[in-house]
Amino acid sequence: MHKGVPFVGILDSGAEEPNSKALRYVVSGVALALMLAGALWYFLRFAPEKRTVDRFMSAVVAGNMQEGYKIWHPNPSFKFEDFLAFWGPKGYYSPIKSFRIETAEMPPKGGSGVVVVVELSAYSPFPKPEDSIKFAQNQEVRLWVERNDQSLSFPPP
Repeated sequence: MHKGVPFVGILDSGAEEPNSKALRYVVSGVALALMLAGALWYFLRFAPEKRTVDRFMSAVVAGNMQEGYKIWHPNPSFKFEDFLAFWGPKGYYSPIKSFRIETAEMPPKGGSGVVVVVELSAYSPFPKPEDSIKFAQNQEVRLWVERNDQSLSFPPP
């Protein structure tokens, strides 16, 4: 180091101008707000589809098959008897006493809907993982929620 020349390090700072300080706070605040908005969007982006599946599964668990059928796909070729073959008291997924929504995601090939994965249980309340015998009997089902009308069906192949 030369004599008479003060050494200034990277972390050393002099007096900061008030305008610079205000600008730094504004930029930091905007960046934080954008990060929070992005996180909020990420966690809530499939909320309507999850609510639709929750309404449907709650109707099925309560035994209100007519209400569940209304929420299901409005395809006239899918008759109420076909619906009961899957979701009714003696259907493929029965008995259903409780459920848990696991995930929701856009299909890898794109499309007009969202795939919601639901775990079904024959026990109420929903068994905890510690109750390994009951928990192992859970079934997983993938449901397709059409974004434009919130109707349900099974995902396309």
